[in-house]
Amino acid sequence: MLKEECAVFGIYDCEEAAQMAYLGLYSLQHRGQESSGIITSDSKRLYEHKGMGLVSKVFDGDVLNRLNGHMAIGHNRYSTTGISHAVNIQPFLVDCKVGKIAVAHNGNLVNAVEIRDRMENEGSIFRSTMDSEVLLHLIAKSRGENLEEMVVDALKQVTGAFSLVFMTKDRIIAARDPHGFRPLCIGKSGSTVVIASESCAFDIIGAEYEREILPGEMLVISADGVKSIQYAEPASHLSRCIFEFIYFSRPDSRVFGENVDKVRRKLGRKLAVESPAQADIVISVPDSSNTIALGYAEQSRLPYELGLIRNHYVGRTFIKPKQSERDWDVRIKFNPVKGVIKDRRIVVIDDSIVRGSTMRKLVSIIRHAGAAEVHLRIGSPPITHSCYYGIDTPTRSELIASNHSIEKIREYLGVESLQYLSTKGLLECVDDPENYCTACFTGDYSVKMHGEYSKEVFESNEGPDAGAQAEKDRAE
Repeated sequence: MLKEECAVFGIYDCEEAAQMAYLGLYSLQHRGQESSGIITSDSKRLYEHKGMGLVSKVFDGDVLNRLNGHMAIGHNRYSTTGISHAVNIQPFLVDCKVGKIAVAHNGNLVNAVEIRDRMENEGSIFRSTMDSEVLLHLIAKSRGENLEEMVVDALKQVTGAFSLVFMTKDRIIAARDPHGFRPLCIGKSGSTVVIASESCAFDIIGAEYEREILPGEMLVISADGVKSIQYAEPASHLSRCIFEFIYFSRPDSRVFGENVDKVRRKLGRKLAVESPAQADIVISVPDSSNTIALGYAEQSRLPYELGLIRNHYVGRTFIKPKQSERDWDVRIKFNPVKGVIKDRRIVVIDDSIVRGSTMRKLVSIIRHAGAAEVHLRIGSPPITHSCYYGIDTPTRSELIASNHSIEKIREYLGVESLQYLSTKGLLECVDDPENYCTACFTGDYSVKMHGEYSKEVFESNEGPDAGAQAEKDRAE
């Protein structure tokens, strides 16, 4: 099963729905760079356009002009481990007893393998390798009397992480899972209603943030207004993804009711308290670490300098599918400012270390620029476990911190010192710390997996057992 950390967007009652969806997806490009899609409706029929690549590549003026209607949903997908297929581009669109219905999904359904296996045995045919398609099949097979009942019926059969936007010819439905893993919020501009993964998508189109959609809540947006349905009770302890603050969300967004920028500054200050360094300057690995580095510099009273310049025409290396692509990206993505770095003791701030290969090459770049010392500080705890809730972290065997001590990692990276933010310190930087998921650091999963499986399990015809064996073989 291919896992996603993606962007979803929906807009209702807007004369230029396609154009606004384009702008919304453009502002959410950081959440997915592999493919993009928009489906619109004029209350009579649905129009769609999808393609591989960035939003600006997939859509142009002529395409947008052909996407008629006053409502739209959109999706950005990011590159995952596994094969990229055009059939995996969202939103997905199917025809069922209530007419055409489309869906865009951010998250990962941990029981999708068993549901899909059962449905295939019953005769269902799947076009893609994405778990999102399972939802549409469940809706189509539901015995609910109307669309709302059919969607609720489907949502109650899946477990895991999901922030969803559905669309039919006359309405949009948005929903979050009861654990609240992934963000989803609602905004308004006059009579126009907007749904997005992050609030930065509201700013670009002039909409105002209202609130986050609650865990276990479903919103039905139609000519009758916005109706809230609590289709499931929220979990007693929520599992909001803490990584949204560490890496994924834009600093100008409001996520889980908090400002990302403020949380990241807290991470930097806490890191400086826990892990000070004898150094001359602080630099960040741009861009997601910039605000953490500012907090670190403020707390430690060291100058913050621009020591690395990022080429913004290169994507995010963490979400590239192949190691060879990540290696190439590092060489062209960052360039050192030699006048800042040369002969100075430097604190390098990064948000996380996953495999370690990218950071090792970056340290080499800084060394060649003449740094006297390199002290590496990480604004999160060591990542020791895979995520099953929508972030495409590698298998545990590929996570450097899962089988190496901090000292061994320091030696591998070639730095004078290496320190991570503690889990306790991380949680002290957010409100309601008991309602956040830290499974990638602790292995404490709130929703259990039924065994591990390969992300490419649906790429073959051999079933989930074969995928699990392939995963084991790679680890060995």
